[in-house]
Formats: sequence, structure tokens, C-alpha cells
Amino acid sequence: MQEFKHFINGVYIGSQSGKTFENRSPVDNSLIGLVHEAGREEVDAAVAAARAALSEPWGKLTQAARIELLNKVAERINERFDEFLEAECRDTGKPHKMAAHIDIPRGAANFKAFSETLANHPTEAFRLDTPDGAGALNIGQRTPKGVIAVISPWNLPLLLMTWKVGPALACGNTVVVKPSEETPATTTLLGEVMNECGVPPGVFNVVHGFGPDSAGAFLTAHPGIDAITFTGETRTGEIIMQAASVGLRNISLECGGKNPAIVFADCNLEKAVEGSMRSAFVNCGQVCLGTERIYVERPLFDAFLRRMKEETAKLKPGRPDDPEANFGPLVSLEHREKVLSYYRLAEEEGATVEIGGGVPDMGAALNEGAWISPTIWTGLSDDARVVREEIFGPCCHIRPFDSEEEAIALANDTRYGLAAAIWTENSSRAIRVAEQIEAGIVWVNSWFLRDLRTAFGGAKQSGIGREGGVHGLEFYTELKNICIKM
Repeated sequence: MQEFKHFINGVYIGSQSGKTFENRSPVDNSLIGLVHEAGREEVDAAVAAARAALSEPWGKLTQAARIELLNKVAERINERFDEFLEAECRDTGKPHKMAAHIDIPRGAANFKAFSETLANHPTEAFRLDTPDGAGALNIGQRTPKGVIAVISPWNLPLLLMTWKVGPALACGNTVVVKPSEETPATTTLLGEVMNECGVPPGVFNVVHGFGPDSAGAFLTAHPGIDAITFTGETRTGEIIMQAASVGLRNISLECGGKNPAIVFADCNLEKAVEGSMRSAFVNCGQVCLGTERIYVERPLFDAFLRRMKEETAKLKPGRPDDPEANFGPLVSLEHREKVLSYYRLAEEEGATVEIGGGVPDMGAALNEGAWISPTIWTGLSDDARVVREEIFGPCCHIRPFDSEEEAIALANDTRYGLAAAIWTENSSRAIRVAEQIEAGIVWVNSWFLRDLRTAFGGAKQSGIGREGGVHGLEFYTELKNICIKM
């Protein structure tokens, strides 16, 4: 059994209160270990360590020296690939082959990609005429924001944590990370890597715990925090936004989504089915960018539904180390109960359950885990709760449409605006429709195809701000103008 301690100022420490909570496997509900819960004392210590490291030694390093250290971190994660893979899959239950392809390599790449992109981005300079004819020169200079609170989610624990930590450190900030209480392992392990690579103590800190009256609330309300970046559900984002308003701290929020896909009759059917399968069911549907609403042009509707059901039936749940498994459990029994409540609600609201709708029999060894069946519904009204509320599970509702205008209206009929997918072989239509979709990212004939240089974030209640590439500079730095009178 493991023990997950806080990582503060380069040292692993337990909670002064002695309070711990269980970390259980979603695969079979076995006990993985005990996680120390941070109180105000541990949060205070982590913020103090981060603030002390800001000026010395982290702030004294050259940009080139910081890049070198962060590149070492990326390399060391890959050198310890199997350890990170095992830790990630133990916490989440996801298949090894998925985490080995996405979670771990992308998590490592975030350090190298952002350090190199942000270090080479220019600022601005303007010559200003003055009444005396001598002129003035304005020079833009970017400085670190300060101590960044990173609140990271449980669905892609390493990837989405380093997505924030990488650019934060590359810009010269220090961080205090609060990972999800469900998935503490890889964030804790990263502390070892930071020490091995020579990252100064206090630059990277980790506190464990929950949200209300725990580490999350103490961290976001702490006056020593200069900015907060969060990925998670919209309601929690609203609470964090309220906390950040005290002291006018900056925020970056990537929140919920009820993402649509629009499948036109002129699409490549097999590509559309393959992409829609991944967007609905990969990571057991626990992807903020995933698709829960699929709108199919009526002439293609029956064929598309038939192929989706055929492919869904082929999904094979199993242990993370099962080479044949391509479908894992939900992250916890608590989350499964939430998703199952929507499964029950769908039937109450009149859905036709095309496939799934319950809990599979995984055998005596696994039935205590958070397993759930991938599910497809049809026949719901557009105002059904199942169609309007984010479920965050392996499920989707498929509905026919008759015109391009109708499809756009249906796709935009949501309080969210995170992502969307369009499937068509007509390039003019693809661009025309994409421009009218109210979302932060729109894929055409693809899904989850991410270029780290591009802007990422949501519209409407899916978030505030953009990260990715040079766009992260707006959040992780302060832009100062220096005006020199000639």
C-alpha cells in the first residue's frame, strides 16, 4: 500500500493533522494507498516555498537555463515511463495502451513544447513622436505572474497537470499544484523527477486534498497566490472565480462541455463512425472534449446508427494490463453512480436505449469496480436533461436533422461552448458551418487532433481565457510597457 504525501520545498511531508483519505482502484475497488489531506498549514508552507523560490534561485536563472531544466524533466519522465504509466493506470483504470500513447508522452512533451515556444516569442516596440521632436521609445517586457495555483482534474491527470505546469514554469513562475483527490499518483511522482533534474526547491509544490474546507479552498483563497488555473466542472469553476475575485487575481478556467458532432450525408461514413466512437467512448467518456450529442443528416441516419452500434458492441472492457482491452472503468464508484443516474433518467425521459444502459458483468474479481456499459440513445426531445446536461460518461444521443441551418441551431443550443466536430467532404460547407459554431475548438473530419501551438479554451460556460502556444503568455506573464523619453 502506498502513501501519498505533499511535496513542499523539495521534500515529501505528511499532514500535521494526520488526516488521510483512501485512494481506491476503479478497476476492483481495492485499496491503492492513503493520501495525506492538506490543511491550512501545508498550503501556507507550499505557497511560502513557492514565493521564496520566485526571486531566488528560480528568478535569477536565465531563460536558457530554465529551458534546459524543463527539457531534462521531459526526458526524465520518458526515462521513467513505465513508472508513470503504472501510476496513471492504477489511479484511473484506463488501458495501458491508451495511457502509453497519449497520457504519458504528451504529459512529458508539455515541458519541452511550451518552454521552447514561449522563450522565443517577441514582445512589441513602438517609436512615439513627442512635441519636442526628440521622441520616445516604448518597449514591451514580459515578467512572470508570480505564484500560480494549478487545480488539475482526474480524467487525464498527468497530461492536463503538465499542460499548466509546463508553461507556468517556462515563463518563470512557481507553482502549487492541487491534483484531484481521485488521482494523486503521477503528480506526486513528478516531485521526484523535479529533484532528480535539479529544479530548485519551492518551484514545484504539491498539496493533496478535496475542494470545500480543504486544500482546494485554502489554496484558491490564499493571498499569496497570484493567479489560478483550473480544469474541471463549471460549478467548481464558478466557486474558484468567486475566490479569485478577492484580490483581483487572474484566472484561466477550462470547464464543462456538452459537445456536439454534426455528421452530414456527404461525409466518409467510416471515418465519421471511427471519430465519433473515439469522441464518445475513449477514456470511458471522461474527456472534456468528448461528444455527447451527435446530429446526423437524415439520409445517413440509419446507416450511421447501425455502424455505431456495431462498433460499440466490439468495445472490450478489461484490466489496464490486458492487451486486448480498449475500454476501462469510470474513475470511481461515486462517479459511476452519477452517470448511472443519467442512464436511468434517459429511460424516464423516453429514450430508446440502442445499446448499453447499465453495468456489465465483469466477473467476481472485477465486479466491485466502477464498470459501466457504453451507451447510445435515440428518441429524446431537445429539451431532455440528458441532452442538455454534461454527463461525463461513455454515452451519446444520436438525432437526425434535415438542413444545415437546423444542424447549426441544434449544435449551438447549449449553455456550453467547448468543442465540436463536423464530418463532411464538402470543404466550403465545413468552413461555413465551423465559423458559425459557438465553441472554442472545432474539428473537421477529425477529433482530439491537437497542435500545442494553437489556442485552447471554451466559450460561454465552458471557460474563460485561452492557453496553448503563445496564448499562454497572456495568462502566465504580465506585459509591462517601458517608455523611454529620448
